[in-house]
Amino acid sequence: MSRLERTFETLRRRGRHGLVTFTTAGDPDLERSAEILQVLDRAGVDVLEVGVPFSDPLADGPVIQRASERALRAGATLARVLDLVAEVRPDISAGIVLFTYANPVVRMGTTEFVERAAAAGVDGVLALDLPIEEADRFRDATLGAGIDPIFLLSPTTTDARIRRAAELGRGFLYGISRLGVTGARSAIADGAETLVGRIRRATDLPVALGFGISRPEHVAEVGRWADAAVVGSALIDVIARAAPSSVLGDVERYVRWLRGDVDTPEGRAASVGAGEQ
Repeated sequence: MSRLERTFETLRRRGRHGLVTFTTAGDPDLERSAEILQVLDRAGVDVLEVGVPFSDPLADGPVIQRASERALRAGATLARVLDLVAEVRPDISAGIVLFTYANPVVRMGTTEFVERAAAAGVDGVLALDLPIEEADRFRDATLGAGIDPIFLLSPTTTDARIRRAAELGRGFLYGISRLGVTGARSAIADGAETLVGRIRRATDLPVALGFGISRPEHVAEVGRWADAAVVGSALIDVIARAAPSSVLGDVERYVRWLRGDVDTPEGRAASVGAGEQ
């Protein structure tokens, strides 16, 4: 059983839903990015999605686009992201999933990538723009290295493609609640529950739901249907707005607010969840 499978099995046994966070590796720089991952783990995040910065992040809204730009300026590359994961892995109990576009993997070479990812302690990989019809070789390579291949499903994904993603995927499936680019929203999309129901009819794999989640009530709502909620743009906005001296504390308070451990994220209540900035 993989680390991701154990994570979701533990959540089910305890009768609670999980929290998945997305951050861009190298934002605001590689050193603080590593510290942020450690803080997220300490704050109780169940799975850490580590985004590989890319020059053309077509599925991402302005907040994550700017994070990729900051990370690239700070010298982040796929190789350095893997080094970062290897550095923090001994101190982190949460699952670690690399979230990447296909181009950086192709440039490195799939064989080298999965070998280095496995050595670094990566638990899963989601290649955002890899068509499922062309995913067999990548899936076999990741599984052969002990890494769970994870696939993205949207409200327009057909039932046949959902079944295929379930056949190929391991660890969990990632459902996006709305079409379009990433970004915090004030409410969960109307079709989110329907999408989770369609995935449930096709597979027993856990479902994590993302895109637009930014507040504790969003996390709680998603937890009624899915196994985990994914928070990305809103967290990256916290990082972008924070002073260098306070970023780690701001990140930890925000996550504890999402989890219901504190009443307010101290100074963030008025800005988080107001929409894409």
